[in-house]
Amino acid sequence: MKYFLSLGSNLGRKRANLVRAAGLLGENGISILRSSSVYRTEPVDVPDQPWFYNQVLEVDAPFNPLALLTVVKSIERAMKRARAVDKGPRTIDIDILLAGRTIVQTRRLMIPHPRLAGRNFVLVPLREIAPHAVHPKLHERIDVLAKMSKDRAVVRKLGPAPSIRRAVARPAKRAAVRVRSGARSTVH
Repeated sequence: MKYFLSLGSNLGRKRANLVRAAGLLGENGISILRSSSVYRTEPVDVPDQPWFYNQVLEVDAPFNPLALLTVVKSIERAMKRARAVDKGPRTIDIDILLAGRTIVQTRRLMIPHPRLAGRNFVLVPLREIAPHAVHPKLHERIDVLAKMSKDRAVVRKLGPAPSIRRAVARPAKRAAVRVRSGARSTVH
């Protein structure tokens, strides 16, 4: 199934964290089809923290949405993401933004991501690689949602991250974060 994922980091070597997360996705059987440029973005919910590096990936994953959530959470744990403060600083954050036109509503997971339409740090990189993708609940294209956004947080393009392709093409020699789950989700 094709998904759009948002990757963000504001601790440590931020660009390297994005590359490592992409590599771990690849090691878990998730193919990266397209990747946006990397953007330096202003924190939104908790402003008193370092600025983020954000990127959006289009991926093909052999998982249903809840199983993919299990994989991305295991990658976050492997990369030492600590949840000391909600929406606070983190080495990596991976969110599932879209799963085609699929809508998922469970306690653990909501797709499309509930704050997708109001966050420039997600809309701008998503618009770069999929301007014509349609939000399945709002029935609007991503480029239209980006134009309508009232979010005024700063989003600056840093440039492409070609090393992500290399990380996926030549997976790291470390043991992969392997999670195989037959989890089922409520899909509408």
